[in-house]
Amino acid sequence: MTATGEATRLARGVLAGETLAIARMISQVERGTADGTADLAEIYRAGGRARVIGVTGPAGAGKSTLVAVLAAELRRRGLTIGIVAVDPTSPYSGGSVLGDRIRMQALWDDPGVFIRSMATRHALGGLARATGDAVAVLDAAGKDVVIIETVGVGQDEVEIARTAHTIVVVSAPGLGDDIQALKAGLLEIADVHVVNKADREGADRTIAELRAVQALAARTGWQTPVLATCAESGDGVPAVADAVDAHHRWLLEGGELEDRERAIAAYRLKTLLTALVHERVDRPTPGSAFAAAVDALYRRTLDPWSAALALLDEAGGPTKGTA
Repeated sequence: MTATGEATRLARGVLAGETLAIARMISQVERGTADGTADLAEIYRAGGRARVIGVTGPAGAGKSTLVAVLAAELRRRGLTIGIVAVDPTSPYSGGSVLGDRIRMQALWDDPGVFIRSMATRHALGGLARATGDAVAVLDAAGKDVVIIETVGVGQDEVEIARTAHTIVVVSAPGLGDDIQALKAGLLEIADVHVVNKADREGADRTIAELRAVQALAARTGWQTPVLATCAESGDGVPAVADAVDAHHRWLLEGGELEDRERAIAAYRLKTLLTALVHERVDRPTPGSAFAAAVDALYRRTLDPWSAALALLDEAGGPTKGTA
């Protein structure tokens, strides 16, 4: 059996929504294997239907619990769900620290839900490098909604805005200066604000502060709601599902969905290009242009800027003298 034959069969399994094929395909794209890349071309063309919801916010806000109960609510509304839960990387195994085996247990037996944990592998921005590819796999597999839960690293999680259609930012009282923790970009990217653990002391103050900040922002078009939930009990979660649905309708009716799709496509392309450059730089071929440039820098017969621009020219990038 050829590798191409195996890859084609695996892609067909993904398109048919087969759980094992979905799991194997995501494993391949995480490893960056050639078969996975070949399959993604076919899978990517078959996608474009799923709604992608990003759930982000500071660690300890209860994102995982909210994702689980939100997914359950959307399932009650007849939607199939894919969940990509991005976890910290283990310093020992290099894999996910938390893992899907110990989270969202109530959803395990639901055939309409697929859950996958991914390690960040030290990527910045709260997302694993292969997150976008995993979303593409779940989209092609026919999931109506794909939920991405970021790792919870706080201020660096704004990358989710370039990956999802609707951004839910979760905060909670008792995490210190709640608004300060969200200031560095997270406030601006929110399409829905959720104050979780709203039965705790200080929840009313957090809600009031967020609403005040939203009022000062004076955004045109979509007005970001601030909602209170107790994810442990499920209180307030239907309102979050309603808000997510309302935002999707707004994107469709106002033509904003196309703009977001284009922004997501641009970000994925830039991310992939950057990753490919890093891989070539990390493993230079003897005698390659990069190796020659390194030698020229070492001998100081060429400066770094000229060397970098020359390599970009050779790769078909910007012409020399542009930045």
